[in-house]
Amino acid sequence: MVDRPDRPSPIDAIDARLLLALAENPRGTAVALAERTGLSRNTVQARLVRLEESGVLRSVERRVDPAALGYPLNAYVTVTVVQRKLGPVADALAAVPEVLEVLGMTGEGDLLVQTVARDADDLYRIAGLLLAIDGVERTTTALVIRRLVDHRITALVERLAAGAR
Repeated sequence: MVDRPDRPSPIDAIDARLLLALAENPRGTAVALAERTGLSRNTVQARLVRLEESGVLRSVERRVDPAALGYPLNAYVTVTVVQRKLGPVADALAAVPEVLEVLGMTGEGDLLVQTVARDADDLYRIAGLLLAIDGVERTTTALVIRRLVDHRITALVERLAAGAR
């Protein structure tokens, strides 16, 4: 299971400016980010370390389009689990390469699992893998037919950088 703080430390407007500069230039050095933000290199470096340690800045992994890897089908699977087996179920889901993300949620199901597949037959195979996990009671699969808004965070960071809450 992914272990990270439920609520990362709050950030201030200076952190937000730094995050915007980082979003514009993800490979930027501390010197380049310092020039962009008007902060000293040492301040940038210290704040980046603090943002990473507090969980604000997560993985540096670049987003790769699964379709480019041969997985053009994207689906969300709602999973109902035996509550006392939630941890082992999450671990088993993490072992399935086609599972991209697992979120605990309220509502009809317990987990929302983002998965990718090569085609409908592959999705059927993956659904079978999920159902075979000890502790999984039921699944419901919804196929993504079009992405209308991609994952984003910049608008919220811009609001904080401008001083609004």
